[in-house]
Amino acid sequence: MTAGLVDRILSGDVRSAARLMRGIEDGDREAFDTLEALYPHTGHAYVVGVTGAPGSGKSTLVGALTAVLRRGGMTVGVVAIDPTSPLTGGAILGDRVRMQEHCTDAGVFIRSVATRGWLGGLARAAAGIIHVMDAMGKDVVLVETVGIGQQEVDVTRLSATSIFVLTPDSGDAIQMMKAGILEVADIFVINKSDQEGALRVKADLQSMLNMGGPSSAVRRPPVLLTEAFNGKGVEDLVREIWKHRQTLVSDGGLRKRALERARLELAEAVESSLRDLIDSGLDSAAHERLVEELTERKISPRAAASRVVGQLTRPPQ
Repeated sequence: MTAGLVDRILSGDVRSAARLMRGIEDGDREAFDTLEALYPHTGHAYVVGVTGAPGSGKSTLVGALTAVLRRGGMTVGVVAIDPTSPLTGGAILGDRVRMQEHCTDAGVFIRSVATRGWLGGLARAAAGIIHVMDAMGKDVVLVETVGIGQQEVDVTRLSATSIFVLTPDSGDAIQMMKAGILEVADIFVINKSDQEGALRVKADLQSMLNMGGPSSAVRRPPVLLTEAFNGKGVEDLVREIWKHRQTLVSDGGLRKRALERARLELAEAVESSLRDLIDSGLDSAAHERLVEELTERKISPRAAASRVVGQLTRPPQ
């Protein structure tokens, strides 16, 4: 990919950005070279993660957030993570359907991306796609993740502000949220709050959050009620996002979040590089022999891994 492509993306060209994002998803080496050229131009967009259980209305809420941000004059990027079928490898990519009202808005870029089996609710390409949207000049990037419960904490490492979405029927689930997402989310939203039980869930959640201790130095995440379908409560949510951003700026938290994101990206890049090294350095026949030995219990997974590493690090004859 040429330097001209970099210039076009920096000028906000959608087609060029989409082309690069596709290359990143496909693991194209040239695409990552282009991303490296863009990297010095990133770090300006404010990244907000939105996670929660399936059916909580995350996509509708992201669409409503986008509408409020656009009314405020901000440009928005949306990275919508969709689950991948374990059978076909395909993804529904249904988030675009629920955000159709923004598809013709030049100030909004929506990109659906499949998880392709990566745990944690994020796609391997998510960080790269965020960087591309950042380089395009988007003021805010909203990252909506696959809903798999409290394990979905990687989004809190990838974003500056993370939002966890629940519904009025989440009462029993709250009792199981004593670790993981409950400890790291910055804002809690009870969506579909017109349904019965919303106030009870809010009270239960606030009670659990208050169990963190009486110290006033500890920030208590706010718990908001929204009806994303009709936009009710969404402006309050945007105000809380900016309030949290101001807190991060004043106490140095924004820098800490940036360091955490860099650690996550570094770990992913190292893992990808090792996989590439293994794929290029281990022939398929040797790989299958190891698999056979593992199946027959002739070797343990750890010993097999040591053998692979030994083969890759052995000096050439």
